[in-house]
Amino acid sequence: MNKLNRIVPIKWVNGALEVLDQLLLPLKEEWITCTTSSQVAATIRDMNVRGAPAIGVTAAFGCALGLKTFLTAKNAESPFDEKSLLREFSKVKDELGATRPTAVNLFWALNRMEQLVKTLADKEQGNNKLDNGNEFYDLLVKEACTIRDEDEAFCEAIGQHGLPLIPSDASIITHCNAGALATAAYGTALGVIRAAHEKGLVKTVYCDETRPYLQGARLTTWELHKDGIPCALICDNMAGALMAGNKVSLVVVGADRIAANGDVANKIGTYQLAVMCKYHDIPFYVAAPLSTFDMSIEDGSFIPIEQRSTKEVTTIGTTVIAPEGVEALHPAFDVTPAKLVTAIITNAGVIKDPDKEKVLALMNSYRKEQLNA
Repeated sequence: MNKLNRIVPIKWVNGALEVLDQLLLPLKEEWITCTTSSQVAATIRDMNVRGAPAIGVTAAFGCALGLKTFLTAKNAESPFDEKSLLREFSKVKDELGATRPTAVNLFWALNRMEQLVKTLADKEQGNNKLDNGNEFYDLLVKEACTIRDEDEAFCEAIGQHGLPLIPSDASIITHCNAGALATAAYGTALGVIRAAHEKGLVKTVYCDETRPYLQGARLTTWELHKDGIPCALICDNMAGALMAGNKVSLVVVGADRIAANGDVANKIGTYQLAVMCKYHDIPFYVAAPLSTFDMSIEDGSFIPIEQRSTKEVTTIGTTVIAPEGVEALHPAFDVTPAKLVTAIITNAGVIKDPDKEKVLALMNSYRKEQLNA
């Protein structure tokens, strides 16, 4: 696919972050302009932007915007007060970190930006002071752009690593949206599908509608249709029947957080797909960059599950679909045990039958490669 024609949901334009409003898709393509960290936080919290990698990239730019006023007030004769700077960043980090608790890429990006802030703050206290606050700010923006560019490269690598797993004439089910809209570009699960389509391997993609937010119906079909990849929308409760009818070659989904043992948190409804795949002996793949792994938690039982508004279940758009007063549940994610995952496809390679030992082995191998690069 020509990079110039790729779907890109996040753009840095003239010192502002432009976010494609995914709540309006597929009916409208409108952009939200963010010039403050609070505006960035609102786009994440309200799901104008969503998908773990995209949230991380967006938050990185939010960090830069959040410190802009503080930094640009500084001049060469007025060095930073390190404590004040770190206190200011802490406020920005807390605001952005409170938006979506399950997506670990959010915290990965915030921690990476925090490390840069601390490094630059230390530099300010030494003999190699930056010329002014604008230079400091520019370095934060540069780091956010690097995170964005790395994510796109990671997705391309995921696509290539996933290719050997895709048979000819494949009929694929995917759940929610793990495409360009959920990343900086190209996608994780849809990155695998895009790479397979480019090789002529894809017969059709069955897109779960993904209640209650309908990301599959509104976003995944929009992406695939735009790229000319054959697809069909299915209700979430149709997948089992398709599998029973031998119409499914494999399932590939994204992830919002992966525990050290390979347990996977993804959009609610993922777990039941994995169970059905196990019963029907169909491969169940998860596609995610290494930044989605949370090695600080042993297994999926420790993954925080975001509880969203029940109104999002009892309504579709502005249309009420349940009697007033009826209770509804809305956990945004569920956890699929590693034993149900055929393989995790990462930017560093494929982990088949994942467990903690295999995850650690790939992590260590990747770190060594990066150090020697």
